[in-house]
Amino acid sequence: MNLVDLVLTVCMLADHTRCRTEHLYFQSHGSLVQCMMLAPAEIAKWSVSHPTLKIVRWKCVFPPEEQEI
Repeated sequence: MNLVDLVLTVCMLADHTRCRTEHLYFQSHGSLVQCMMLAPAEIAKWSVSHPTLKIVRWKCVFPPEEQEI
């Protein structure tokens, strides 16, 4: 299965200096452009279940082949 990694940089709402990286994986349909088109809906779903965090940046990448998910 080909996967794409939606990489989110998220920060605490209460302390904008406390940030971390989150990874959302989903099936790739061939390109990172497809990921960019699907990302806003996935980000919105993730945000609803993480109300104390704010997404400050995001990007789509292909995960390294040797990485276990």
